[in-house]
Amino acid sequence: MQNLAPIALFVYNRPEHTRRTLTYLKKNLLADESRLFIFSDAAKKETDRAKVEEVRHLITEITGFKSVKVIERKHNLGLAMSIIDGVTQLVKDYGKVIVFEDDMLSSEYTLQYFNEALTRYATEDKVMHIGAYMFDLKDKSLPQTFFYPIITSWGWATWARAWKHFEADIDKIIQQIDDEKKHRFTIEGTMNFWKQVKEFKAGKNNSWAIRWYASVFLKGGLSLHPSKSLVHNIGHDGTGTHSNIEDMYSVQISRQPVTQFPADITENRQAHLAIKNFLKNRKGTLLQRGLRLVKQLRVKYLQKQK
Repeated sequence: MQNLAPIALFVYNRPEHTRRTLTYLKKNLLADESRLFIFSDAAKKETDRAKVEEVRHLITEITGFKSVKVIERKHNLGLAMSIIDGVTQLVKDYGKVIVFEDDMLSSEYTLQYFNEALTRYATEDKVMHIGAYMFDLKDKSLPQTFFYPIITSWGWATWARAWKHFEADIDKIIQQIDDEKKHRFTIEGTMNFWKQVKEFKAGKNNSWAIRWYASVFLKGGLSLHPSKSLVHNIGHDGTGTHSNIEDMYSVQISRQPVTQFPADITENRQAHLAIKNFLKNRKGTLLQRGLRLVKQLRVKYLQKQK
């Protein structure tokens, strides 16, 4: 496969997560033919400095790719700005990009899936995003891949032609979303996407992903997704920037290559129902929610004692 997309990997202060992410990524088909760009953010506070340096030492020893370039930030940008800046630079230089953060375990077929999709839909303006993660859906009769409006940020890819529509200004986003659009934006009220928008506006989060999803949504764009996840997020242990301690999004990584892609560039209604059903029921019963909260509080307490 020619003209492979560059891989952007964003790391900070989690050496063990980073090591595991790279171990899985190196096992991917096409890894040895791919250019890897590692963006290492600088320490935000003094207590992070030792771990940041440990990560930086680790990534200087990486092999197994066509080339490896490490970009060490001199000042802390934060995850959102680091991703926005890195993605913008790579799509400018290469026209497309594959994006990982430091807590993503991938299938050996993940890079193959991304590159095939990036090539197949390169000139389809309506297709704006390719995701590798998918919830553990109950409906097992879905096709291998399908189109759906939401984006997933745990392993993804895009093109320069789509990324140029990224809207960073939350006020411009809010102005364009009325009640009808809000209903669709939140998957008929089953996901807290609008809450994330309001929290960004209030300064309670600094999410690039909610703004990218809103940008795709407002352009009427679609995202390609696999029905069986090609990545697993190991960051739900309290160490992630925007991740809680929880397991509702845990998945088994698919060990099969993706060989089927939709020819019809339209939303898959069967997938819509399956995703809505998952989101509606993902938190479980009141007892399950209570046990999850107790677990989260306990882990956070133990982390503070370290």
